[in-house]
Amino acid sequence: MTPFGERVRQLRRERGLMLKDMAAHLGVSSAYLSALERGERGKPTWALIQGVLQYFHIIWDEADELKRLADLSDPRAKIDTASADPKATLLANRLAREIRFLSESELEDMLTILDRAQSRERRALVPIQAVQDAV
Repeated sequence: MTPFGERVRQLRRERGLMLKDMAAHLGVSSAYLSALERGERGKPTWALIQGVLQYFHIIWDEADELKRLADLSDPRAKIDTASADPKATLLANRLAREIRFLSESELEDMLTILDRAQSRERRALVPIQAVQDAV
């Protein structure tokens, strides 16, 4: 299951909506929507994301979060480590091979590490943006 599929299923079930009704509204088959919810389909199209937002009447922060989840929901992610440290290539390949054997706790630990790195990167970009804005 992908983060986007999990959230769409959760929203649909919370509201007591049927998959076939949602699929009809979106102009897709029930089989496709079910596969999307289960993570058996690739990242959703922009048009489908917009349709989901409209169907659930989602706006603002919740819409941004659903768009972010869609962007992070490619079940066949690719990692380009061509110009990275050799350890990054090792990590990417080991992760691809071993991810299915990680516990939920181990996955959470790894996500926390990545969140810290992303936060550090954002803080580093703020002074650069301030300089660009001043010019």
